[in-house]
Amino acid sequence: MVQTIGSAGESLAAGAIFTLPALFMWAKESDAVSKPSFWIIAVISLCAAILGLIFMVPLRSALIVEEHGVLPFPEGTACAEVLLAGEEGGEKSKIVFSGLGISALYKFIADGLHLFPSEIDWSIKKLGTGFGADVLPALASVGYICGKKISAYMFAGGILGWFVVIPLIHFFGDSSVFAPAGAPVSELGAWGIWSSYIRYVGTGAVATGGIISLIKSFPTIIKTFRKAVSGFGHKEAVAERTNRDLPMQPLIIGALLIVLIIWLLPAIPVGLLGALIIVVFGFFFATVSSRMVGLVGSSNNPVSGMTIATLIIAAALLKSTGHTGVAGMTSAICIGTIICIIACMAGDMSQDLKSGYILGATPKNQQLGELIGCVVSAFAIGGIMYLLDSAWGFGSKELPAPQATLMKLVVEGVMGGNLPWTLVLVGVGIAVAVEIIGIPVLPVAIGVYLPIHLSVPIFAGGLLRAFFDRKGEEGKAITEKGVLYGSGLIAGEGLIGILLAIFAVVPLSNGKSLLETLNLGNILGNAGGLIFFVLLLASIVFFTRNKKKAN
Repeated sequence: MVQTIGSAGESLAAGAIFTLPALFMWAKESDAVSKPSFWIIAVISLCAAILGLIFMVPLRSALIVEEHGVLPFPEGTACAEVLLAGEEGGEKSKIVFSGLGISALYKFIADGLHLFPSEIDWSIKKLGTGFGADVLPALASVGYICGKKISAYMFAGGILGWFVVIPLIHFFGDSSVFAPAGAPVSELGAWGIWSSYIRYVGTGAVATGGIISLIKSFPTIIKTFRKAVSGFGHKEAVAERTNRDLPMQPLIIGALLIVLIIWLLPAIPVGLLGALIIVVFGFFFATVSSRMVGLVGSSNNPVSGMTIATLIIAAALLKSTGHTGVAGMTSAICIGTIICIIACMAGDMSQDLKSGYILGATPKNQQLGELIGCVVSAFAIGGIMYLLDSAWGFGSKELPAPQATLMKLVVEGVMGGNLPWTLVLVGVGIAVAVEIIGIPVLPVAIGVYLPIHLSVPIFAGGLLRAFFDRKGEEGKAITEKGVLYGSGLIAGEGLIGILLAIFAVVPLSNGKSLLETLNLGNILGNAGGLIFFVLLLASIVFFTRNKKKAN
């Protein structure tokens, strides 16, 4: 029950952070757009989360019970196995909390005290590019958890962007001025070229990767939808405790009320057309997401592809009915946000219900637990987003919000036709070429889209995982500990990140913020950052080694 309630917050936050920062970025770019208020964020998130829950309840029997043994639900099954196996004397929790503590200390030293830069960077003037790494615990952990293959694909995308495309633009551009940049290429530098040109190439690649992923999943999607709808609300004659769901009548009434709120509430500017799009796409993608995570796991669920497809269709329909400009773009993002949260919630809830099915939990209680998690998280996410935006600003170097930036560019492209389509189509060409070779498109596309400084530490974590994977059974045990330790590292960095955001907005009597006052000016430089990052990787080896037991 605790895991069920907690995970509701994670999936709601993912859906919101993928899309809503676009509104903050528009507000920064134009006075005509205002930031969404705390209450607007809360209402949109809550309505979307509850719809995701409602859509999933009648699918439980068809997907969780009737297809038990057919759909593996990897994360849900893994959670159940962890709970069944017990904590082995608390050893696993010690590993997680060790990672959390070390990561918190590391993050505070790097981004709080600024003893060394958390991003080390070197300029390569001959090529007109640069190289470096964000030496942070969470990125190394992501690489370790994803493994060498995925992290290598991302790194390859980074090399393509920073050591092929940027040098070519630098070489051929020279003193010329090309839109969308307003200065000569020779004056832009590596980061200027990335911001003005490579980001759009990456946008085309990521959007194409998401759509390819969705197209490849289409046969499964159709099959899923047919099976789920045919088993819609199906129950056994006697509803045992382990087969009790929330009653359908209140759920249907609740769904209708939420759709009315979405349609009529001025705070959610989607209108009747938007509400209809949400109902149709929401139920469809809830069904798809629930079965997709059962087949391939939550990590491989193409939520981005679903959201991009929704945004393209919603923006095109809104534009065709005269809903253009700021109002039309805001409506499109709000529709995309609700669909994204619905898909995330439905997929997450499926995993939780699978864990409960294996353990013998009561589905009705789990569904109520999800509802509690939705309500609490919906009212937390607005405050956290405002805090992060006040501290650093969405779209900044410290807080790039890559998914939301992508969604923003997609909506702008459909509504205004102001995207540099040549650059976007270059990205499309890269994605198609990668697909033809037989390599997964999305990891490579994300590597092109993001700065190489993010791909480098992820690849370092992936290489460390590969070293242990070669050790057979012994390596498997070490890898499992490494995943736990990495999870702790991610959690520790996230928590301190929120604390530092608070420090960044707390003013002192000297006119500076608390975070500015603590700043030591990165006195150890790039070399210090590199040394600390190597020590961080060494800590993964230390805490995951197999300790020899005394006779």
